[in-house]
Amino acid sequence: MNEAVQKKRASHARTSDLDASQARVRPERSRTNNPERTMAEILAVAYTEFADKGLAGARIDMIAAATRTSKRMIYYYFGSKEGLYLAVLEGAYRQMREQEAELQLESLAPMEALVRLVEYTFDHHRLHENYIRMVMAENINRGEYLRQSPYIQDLNVPAISAIEKLYARGVREKVFRPGLQALDIHAAISALTFFNVSNAHTFGLIFKVDFKDPAMVQHRRACVVDMMVRYLQR
Repeated sequence: MNEAVQKKRASHARTSDLDASQARVRPERSRTNNPERTMAEILAVAYTEFADKGLAGARIDMIAAATRTSKRMIYYYFGSKEGLYLAVLEGAYRQMREQEAELQLESLAPMEALVRLVEYTFDHHRLHENYIRMVMAENINRGEYLRQSPYIQDLNVPAISAIEKLYARGVREKVFRPGLQALDIHAAISALTFFNVSNAHTFGLIFKVDFKDPAMVQHRRACVVDMMVRYLQR
C-alpha cells in the first residue's frame, strides 16, 4: 500500500463513525467533492460486510453497489481489499477507545469509576456485535492484520494507563486490594463482557437462555459488575 493511501486511511480512521446504521448513502454525483463522506459511507458498509463474511468472504463489488460508488474509487481510497479491512478494523478500535476516554473516570471515586468502566464495556459489546465479530475474525487470523497497524496498538495504551491510574487511586484509598496488574484487570473485564456476545448463540442454545432478552441483559450486566467489584475490592 503506497504512502498516500496510508495517510488517507490513517487520517480518516480518526474522524469517521463506523456504525452502519448512521451511514447515509447518496448518489455518487452528489458527493463528488466530499471524499470524507464517501469514505465514511464505504467504511460503514464495509464494517457490516467484513463482520458478516470475514475478509475472505466479503466482496468489494457488494460494498461498491451498496454505496453507489465504484470498485475503482474504493481501491483509490484504501489501496486494496486488505487495506479497506484494516481501515475498518482501525476505526472499530478507535470508536471504542474514544468513547471510553469520555467516561471521565478520574472524576469519580475509584469503585464508582470501576463500575462505570465495566458497565460501559458490557454495553458497548452488546450494542456493537460487529466489533465482536471483527475481533473474533482477527483472532482466527492470528492477529495478521492488527499486527500491521501501529495505530491500533497505540490506541490501547491510554486504556491500560487509565486502569493503572484508577487502580492506584483505589489502592491508596484502601478500596482496592493491592498486588494486581492493570493488564489483568483489563483482561478480566474484556473476557467477562466479550463472552456475552461472542458465545451468545452457542451458550444460549445449550442452556436455553436468550442473551438478548432485556431481563437477561440486566442480569448478566449486574453479574459481571459484581464479579469485577469482588475481584478488586479490599
